[in-house]
Amino acid sequence: MEMKNLETGRSTPGVKMFFDREILNVELLDEPDSGKGTAMLSEYVEMFLFFREKKEEENVEYTVVDCFQQKFGPAVLHLKQQCVVSIAGEGVNLCRHGKLSWLEIATKSRIFLFDIFLLGPQAFKNGLQMVLEDKNIVKVMHDCRWISDCLFHQYGVILFNVFDTQVADALQFSMATGGFLPHRVYTLQECLMQHLKIPSKWNAIMECRQQMASENPDIWFLRPFPASLLKALALKAMYLLLLHSSLMDNLMSDLTAVVHDYLNAYRTRSGDHLGSTKPTCMKLPEELRQLADIQKLRREKAIKDYRMNEDGLLIRPAMELKERNDPQKDGNCRDDRDCCPADKAMSQITSSSNQDVLCQENQHQVVNLWKNLKPTSSWLYESNF
Repeated sequence: MEMKNLETGRSTPGVKMFFDREILNVELLDEPDSGKGTAMLSEYVEMFLFFREKKEEENVEYTVVDCFQQKFGPAVLHLKQQCVVSIAGEGVNLCRHGKLSWLEIATKSRIFLFDIFLLGPQAFKNGLQMVLEDKNIVKVMHDCRWISDCLFHQYGVILFNVFDTQVADALQFSMATGGFLPHRVYTLQECLMQHLKIPSKWNAIMECRQQMASENPDIWFLRPFPASLLKALALKAMYLLLLHSSLMDNLMSDLTAVVHDYLNAYRTRSGDHLGSTKPTCMKLPEELRQLADIQKLRREKAIKDYRMNEDGLLIRPAMELKERNDPQKDGNCRDDRDCCPADKAMSQITSSSNQDVLCQENQHQVVNLWKNLKPTSSWLYESNF
């Protein structure tokens, strides 16, 4: 490739390395022999300029662990003290026949990017395997099938206590539609748009990361690794942890609402009807019976809002990653929670708690949430941060 300094007009043949701070602008010269190579270079230049522009807008702190001195030991020790961590992997064809390059792990206060390409299998023997197999640590992952296969067959790691956000999203869809299953699962980006409503500029960073990786899978093994992509990996791990909390809120919403009704079943009424004997614990209370009616209403509404395929699965539309569609415009539910009917019984389930309001506020303040997360031993069971 030939590079030219636009100020001096001098050409610089061969391969050159420039630091981020040294590059102020990049222009492609119009050459008569330009072809596909120039077109691909143009795309990478646009991505570079995009990442550079976003660098000043977002600041995500992370730690790259690429050697066993200084950083590795403290990182593993920090992970061992956690109740919940998020885990994501990057590489080529992540399975027993593929190659793992990066392992991203986020906690409530730290994000670690383990360079498995440089650390090698010794990274797992020196502590990561102990963390991944710890049954007391919840590992939040998205579609853990492939990386589970990779970790087991290549590194002898057996994952325990995994919370899979793809599975949780499908279960939440089933709950919101009265028991129906979707005909497809959501990708991580779709789940983030569905449940976190992440800012479009952050979503664009992750989209560029995915595009660059699809065009050049070997980019994961480039060293030194581009700082812009490191930030994208950190964002992915961070979002996974936030997604876990949102999905937990959704999955626990019915339970929380019924317990709320339990608490008010007697204390808000007159004590005359209670009599002198305690109610039998064998009879199903009215507060639980209403769940059957609510499920029926959800099913009826889901049948109206969704088309069904020949297997009896609801045809779930793909998420618009850049801008959420209005469900009233196309007749399809874009938010699983929209499937819940707004009748009196449903109102008791959805409005008996302030969780939904808090969840919406959380989704629009992702950065502040991440900074304000406070460690607690029972964080897994908390409905909000």
